[in-house]
Amino acid sequence: MVTVLDTVNRRVRHPEKAHRQDNKVLKKPDWIRVRVPRSKLYTKTSDIVHANKLVTVCKEASCPNMGECWHQGHASFMIMGEICTRACAFCNVTTGIPFPLDKDEPKRIARAIQQMSLKHVVITSVDRDDLPDGGAQHFAEVIQAIRKQTPKTTIEILTPDFRHKEGALEIIVAARPDIFNHNLETVPSKYLSVRPGARYFHSIRLLQRVKELDPSIFTKSGIMIGLGEERNEVLQLMDDLRVANVDFMTIGQYLQPTRKHHPVICFIPPDEFNSYATIGKSKGFLYMASSPLTRSSHHASDGFEKLKVARAAQLASRR
Repeated sequence: MVTVLDTVNRRVRHPEKAHRQDNKVLKKPDWIRVRVPRSKLYTKTSDIVHANKLVTVCKEASCPNMGECWHQGHASFMIMGEICTRACAFCNVTTGIPFPLDKDEPKRIARAIQQMSLKHVVITSVDRDDLPDGGAQHFAEVIQAIRKQTPKTTIEILTPDFRHKEGALEIIVAARPDIFNHNLETVPSKYLSVRPGARYFHSIRLLQRVKELDPSIFTKSGIMIGLGEERNEVLQLMDDLRVANVDFMTIGQYLQPTRKHHPVICFIPPDEFNSYATIGKSKGFLYMASSPLTRSSHHASDGFEKLKVARAAQLASRR
């Protein structure tokens, strides 16, 4: 369990949750437990992140796969600071008033990617509802800096929803990331309790709009399960994503960061994840990643390679 107090900066990470009643915490089943490997490469990854004064979603979101990824020399970067303007019930990222944008961040991101020799990188961010464009231009500048420093690195971005930010999506699409990812997080019936600052159909439309602007960009979205959703709701969500022509879907088990966060209603067995993967492929997704420990950035490089192969096969079949 992660505490709601940030012991480094001595601030409450989730002030909006601090006075809530504690939720029950379910015991994790064997299939959800992970070991945290420590190695020279893990330490090297950590040193590069800290030397470049960068933030990772691995740490901020308490990702269960952090040990594995850092042990392999991978990290997923979170730009525009570590303070989010929203307060989703599932997320461990700090809520509050963000600091001004760091104009040198794109260069430091690009330098860290070069130092890690990353072939594929995932760039995500906090929500920045305080900015006129939601941070879209900053995303574009990060993409441009990476292209300049390591032109062979493929770039996957995981963005906020840019609600009420006219023209923001167009700025990002013009920068041409290889994959545009925006997570739905959960089924529509759970938005009010899980993702109250967002709107389900706005997120669907955002993903659809990317394809309209540039069909060559792969699109991706993911959800967590175990929040009390029904199976039929997940299947309907899959259909909604396919109507939006989304290529890649991820499904993972929700894990409760603290007792103040939304409780885990149930742990979904691995067989159920496998079933969703099979159904997703039959619905037309080019690639499905579905397992208890699946996260958007986990094995993202492998997923991108499989996406390219699947698209090539799809195009060949149409000739």
